[in-house]
Order: sequence, then C-alpha cells, then structure tokens
Amino acid sequence: MPYRTIIEPFRIHSVQAIDFPTREGREAALERAGYNLFGLHGDEVIIDLLTDSGTGAMSAEQWAGMMVGDESYAGSRSYFRFRDVIEDLTGLAEIIPTHQGRAAEKILFATVLSAGDVVPNNTHFDTTRANVEYQQAEARDLVIPEGRDPASEHPFKGNMDIAALVDTIEEVGRARVPLVMVTVTNNSGGGQPVSLANLRAVREVCDRYEIKFFLDACRFAENAWFIKQREDGYADKTPRQIAREMFSLVDGCTMSAKKDGLSNIGGFLAMNDPALAQQCRNLLILTEGFPTYGGLAGYDLEAIAQGLVEVLQEEYLEYRIRSTAYLADKVSNAGVPIVRPPGGHAVYLDAKSFLAHIPPHEYPAQALAVELYREGGVRGVEIGSVMFGTPQPDGTERPAEMELVRLAVPRRTYTQSHIDYVGEVVIAVAERADGLGGYRITEQAPWLRHFTARFEPV
Repeated sequence: MPYRTIIEPFRIHSVQAIDFPTREGREAALERAGYNLFGLHGDEVIIDLLTDSGTGAMSAEQWAGMMVGDESYAGSRSYFRFRDVIEDLTGLAEIIPTHQGRAAEKILFATVLSAGDVVPNNTHFDTTRANVEYQQAEARDLVIPEGRDPASEHPFKGNMDIAALVDTIEEVGRARVPLVMVTVTNNSGGGQPVSLANLRAVREVCDRYEIKFFLDACRFAENAWFIKQREDGYADKTPRQIAREMFSLVDGCTMSAKKDGLSNIGGFLAMNDPALAQQCRNLLILTEGFPTYGGLAGYDLEAIAQGLVEVLQEEYLEYRIRSTAYLADKVSNAGVPIVRPPGGHAVYLDAKSFLAHIPPHEYPAQALAVELYREGGVRGVEIGSVMFGTPQPDGTERPAEMELVRLAVPRRTYTQSHIDYVGEVVIAVAERADGLGGYRITEQAPWLRHFTARFEPV
C-alpha cells in the first residue's frame, strides 16, 4: 500500500532564525507602516506569505553553480548555459535576460504597444497591467466566468474566454491588438491553471487574425503539473513534455525566474521573431545592461538555469502542489471561504464572503490581511480593490470583481508545522470576523498603489 504522506523531497541543509515579535510589537509595526503590510520589516514577521517571488530556498546544486558563475561583462559562459537551458525548454530562439519579470514586461510593452492599443489576457497581474497602462494601452481581462467565482470547482479556472477574445478583436480592430497574453498559472484569479486545450484555442484565434501570442510563464511548471493531473490524455506525460507543448503554442514569453525559476532574482524575455528581439535588446542595453547579462550577475544566471531544470522534477511538483493544498484543506474544513480548487502557489482567502459586512470601498481584503498579521504575525497580501480598484471620473472607485487575500507559500522554505500555525491563525481570525472593520486610504501613488499606500481604520 502506498504511503499517504507526501514528504518534502529534500533534506534541510541550512536554517535561518525566525523572529517572534509580540502582539504589542506587531500593533506598533502596523501603525508605523500605515497598515500596509509591504511597509513591515522582515524581522517583524513570523511567517511571511507576502509572495512566493524570490523568497524560496535554493538547492545545493544552485549554490554550487553560483560558485562557478562567470562574471564576464560580455559573452559570459554562464549566459550561454542560461540561454541553452531556456532554448531547450521553450523552443524559443531569442533569449533575453532581465533582472526580473517586470523588466521583461516593460521592455516588451514599450516596444510593441502604442497609445490606444488593447492587450487581452486571462487576467493581468499587477505589474503586467501597470506596464500596459503605462504605455496608455488597455489591459483587458477575459478569464472564463468560472474564474470569477471563488466557489466554482472548474479544473481550469484560468482559461481565457475564447468567445470574448474574438469579440474583443472584432470590437477594437485587429490593428489595435499587437499581442494576446495568457498568464500561467492565473495569479490574480487564485493561482488557477490554464488547459492545453484552451492554449490551443487561443493559438487558433491568434493565427486567424495574425496576432502574436505570448505567455506570462512565471508558474509554467505548476501549470504543467495541473495539466498532468486534470487534463485528459496527459497523465502519462512528464511535466517537461507538457511544458514544452505549452511553449510550442506561443510566439514568445515573459518570465519572472523568481517563481518557477526557483531563484532569488532574475527573469527573461523570449521570442522567435529576430527583428522584434533586436528592438527589445536595444532597449535592454539602455535600461538593463548588455544582452548577455541583462542586469544579472553571472552567478544569478547559473542559479536560474539550474532552477529551471529542478522545477520540472515530479517529486518536487507533487510536494509543491500538495503542500499548498494542505493549508487550503485545513482552513476550508474549518468553514473558512477560499478560492476553490486550491491554487498552485498560494491559498486565496475569499474576503468578500469572510467579511461580508465590510463594503468594497472599505477594502475587506486589506482588513483581513492586516488582521492575520495582528493575530499571529502572518503576512499575506491583498488582491482586491486596493490592488485592482478602478478610479472613476466622479472620484469614486469601481471595486475589483473579487476580494482576496493571497497566502503565497515560498518554495522549499516552510515545514508542515509552520503551515499548521498559519491555519490556526486564519481560523482564529475567522472566529471573530464579525467584529472586524474596514480601512480607508490616506496616501497613494498613481501606479501600483498597493505597494506604498497608507491606510487608517474606518
């Protein structure tokens, strides 16, 4: 009989101490930070689930690779390993390193977008949306209806609505749609996967209208694992085979290697169009660095190359997805509303249901995120109307469709007892949810306000 417990496919080689600030200390930290969890110091947090981006643990092989990193300014040996690993994985011919994913987005959109253009996506994440809108273009979200329903058990809630994609192209005109993008997995929608059938359908639409198709590939390996588990015909395929099929359907991709690259920094832009790649490299030299380092040290290039190999190991992906589902099961079984089914990299608490008495303009997801920190030093992040609310001409704000708190689990970092503790904190807050109040914004930036906004309790 097979064992039911899925153990971590690694041994712990090095440890880092956790600080345990008191409740009084946490309250003081909240006041100092203007109730914005991005403003907390790392040593004021007990369990940090703000993001899974660059916060995971690297393997012994990655650290060993860093020791042989070639720091040549041009033509680094480490760049060629980085390039070869990505070419072999994606099949894309033009590989451009960047210091992280948002730099790849900035370079791509600054090169291909003009004012008034429209970029369809299943759901843009925050930096993607901001980089589109910075070019005075429109970031249009076209996820399927089930992707907007936290309780839906659809296996591929990240899928793009193909009919809506066609309608968008017909509405605005093909000339105003320079590219279509799909985010895998769909971060803003609960870490939900996209099926290969849906990617093929997007490809067919793009071929029909002669539009380029790009992936936001930050969590491509987790998406491949979900396809293996849920899509007919792929159970016997390896994650690597599935990933290669995903990439074979696109003209290019952006990627933050801080996610499924298993590294602490880095990213890349990849494509097949050499003319477009040359334009992108011209901007890269202006903003990031020479094309064979792109804002990264040689040892970073080595770490990313090795991480892209390790991330597709089945033992790792089984542990990764199950460890997130473990937390989802713990809180869901206690009656806490979450996005179902659990996402790959995070558990998303449904703050709209959790705090139904707090109206959207008082930011229920922000209130819940603050309370998790106040209760137990657990730092998550709001993905709701603070992050995605839309200002209106009359000074009001159109709220986000969902009010979520994301508890993003860093890779290979926390043990089961840490996750049990997080579950206990969530449940403790749920037991007194009716007594929680909302927040108002007192200061905000014009772009990506959630990073630096300050709040006060209503």
